[in-house]
Amino acid sequence: MAVQDAAEVRIVLTHGHGDHSGAVAALARSVGCKVFGPELPGLVDTPLGDGDAVSTDDGELIAVHTPGHTEEHLSFHWPERRALFAGDLLLGEGDTTWVAEYPGCVADYLRSLERLRSLDLAVIYPAHGPPLEDPPAALDRFESHRRSRIEQVVEALADRPDATLDDLLLVVYGDLLPATMRGAAAKSLSALLDYVRG
Repeated sequence: MAVQDAAEVRIVLTHGHGDHSGAVAALARSVGCKVFGPELPGLVDTPLGDGDAVSTDDGELIAVHTPGHTEEHLSFHWPERRALFAGDLLLGEGDTTWVAEYPGCVADYLRSLERLRSLDLAVIYPAHGPPLEDPPAALDRFESHRRSRIEQVVEALADRPDATLDDLLLVVYGDLLPATMRGAAAKSLSALLDYVRG
């Protein structure tokens, strides 16, 4: 599906988390435009599937289904600029993003990173942080971090097959894990366990 008419303003949404979608309805009303993105009833006027295009005055944005951060997550490939708008699949700093939203998210995330490797990219624009000017290195960094965590879980379970989640939290994250991060770390670890035991 190609959306035509470059005179219109459009909002393109990558996923439904509140820091991305919270003001989208008010903004769309204020500007008088439509919202394009994954199928999110009440937020998106024109749902996009993998490979669908949104035309702009500077080329097409091609929707790329990149689940992992969320199940519906879309990135947008801008072939004319060899660029990708990555939403929260990658962040502009560090080597990790939130991957603990749903069963199967870790496997989806690794497949999404691999899919991006097939695109001819010169730059990745994450939703948070500065541009990633070396896409292969960024993809390697984020994949390496995730695979390192997977390996930690595999090794911990090999040593202690009966380990509890609390035991594994200590092995994987250490005793310096701030109390405020414990809940998020437990969810992330549960997603890793789902992957390892899957």
